[in-house]
Amino acid sequence: MERTDPPREAVALSYTPQDGAPRVVAKGRGLLAEEIIARARAAGVYVHESPELVALLMQVDLDARIPAELYVAVAELLAWLYRLEQGGQAAPPGQDTPTGTL
Repeated sequence: MERTDPPREAVALSYTPQDGAPRVVAKGRGLLAEEIIARARAAGVYVHESPELVALLMQVDLDARIPAELYVAVAELLAWLYRLEQGGQAAPPGQDTPTGTL
């Protein structure tokens, strides 16, 4: 019997100060997730893999702000991305060393 992995999932967030909190602007499974990831990479957007955070964000409605319970996790991720964009070598949230998947 051939082993099949569950379909890949992806969630894209957008944040502007006017929003008050990050919003889910795209989400999907399988081919749609692959397309979200491909478009992010093509646009030069970092792709961070966090199955636990993605699972939680998949429950948020499209175009909805993330719930307050996820503020800390998403804020840590955004701060990490900001440090990377500034040329830092910061480890991803919850990890001691950088990973090769971004």
